[in-house]
Amino acid sequence: MGKIIALANQKGGVGKTTTAINLAASLATLEKKVLLIDADPQANASSGLGVDIHNVDCSIYECLIDGRDPREAIYTTDIEGLEVIASHIDLVGAEIEMLNLEHRETVLKRMLEPFVNEYDYILIDCSPSLGLITVNALTAAHSVIIPVQCEYFALEGISKLLNTIKIIKSKLNPGLNIEGFLLTMYDSRLRLSNQVLDEVRRHFQELVFDTVIQRNVRLSEAPSHGIPAILYDAESKGAQNYLTLAQEIIKKSGKWKDER
Repeated sequence: MGKIIALANQKGGVGKTTTAINLAASLATLEKKVLLIDADPQANASSGLGVDIHNVDCSIYECLIDGRDPREAIYTTDIEGLEVIASHIDLVGAEIEMLNLEHRETVLKRMLEPFVNEYDYILIDCSPSLGLITVNALTAAHSVIIPVQCEYFALEGISKLLNTIKIIKSKLNPGLNIEGFLLTMYDSRLRLSNQVLDEVRRHFQELVFDTVIQRNVRLSEAPSHGIPAILYDAESKGAQNYLTLAQEIIKKSGKWKDER
């Protein structure tokens, strides 16, 4: 059985999509079969993996709203074993259209059920909001990764996200767990980065990943070429950090599967 992991934080610019792209690519490089769901109307995870978002015939929007077969929305990537269900700007209106649907919080969960045994990991890149699409992602997921940037106001809004997770756990998805808090954009030369790192680790303790994603120009450049950092510059710090994170998640997943 594959593990469904949502990447969520309603605060923008925390490295969520960068993490979705590069973690998915790293897991596939480590010979895992991975499906990345782009649940963000900006469709950056799709374009960052080489999908031409202006010529997408079937996206997650059509699957959620029109009931189209999700297999029609799957695109291959330059990395063997990594596929993506693309997003579209139309997804902006999906939340309003879903309001009248029966069991509207579980639409994505039902959509993903046929894929759980076909992939080792299904990653969901959520939009920077706590709207109905994000609620759908958290309801479908086994766990959630929360990226936290090593900058001022890093912990701002996290209590709201944790409260949302708590509500979803109690009402919609009792099996939802926090996979981990991921510190991103870390610069060891900056006192502030080190202060945030210490504060997050003190606050959330064993829920914080050992792996820290360092600030890296290659991570910023790679999406403009439509490829993950591991294809753009495999030796870069960013690519290596995400490989280490993938290994940490695989190790944790082994324990998770043993417990199930």
